[in-house]
Amino acid sequence: MTVRLSGALSDFVAANVGENGSYENISEYVRDLIRRDKERAEKEAFDRLKAELNKAFAAPEATYKPLSAAEVIARNRT
Repeated sequence: MTVRLSGALSDFVAANVGENGSYENISEYVRDLIRRDKERAEKEAFDRLKAELNKAFAAPEATYKPLSAAEVIARNRT
């Protein structure tokens, strides 16, 4: 995989890599950025799920309606 950076982005990466930076090499820096982005995306997905569950549990029981597995899957594809 190849990534080309120039200008301010290249300078920013260079400042974070090497003796004065937080990372030994560019690959280590990029892997850490990808891991952090993955964790952020997973947290956002979990937070959305948690919000939906909280909303469902807060709803009055009279509003509950039975759904088949197929209906749940179809509803969540949108």
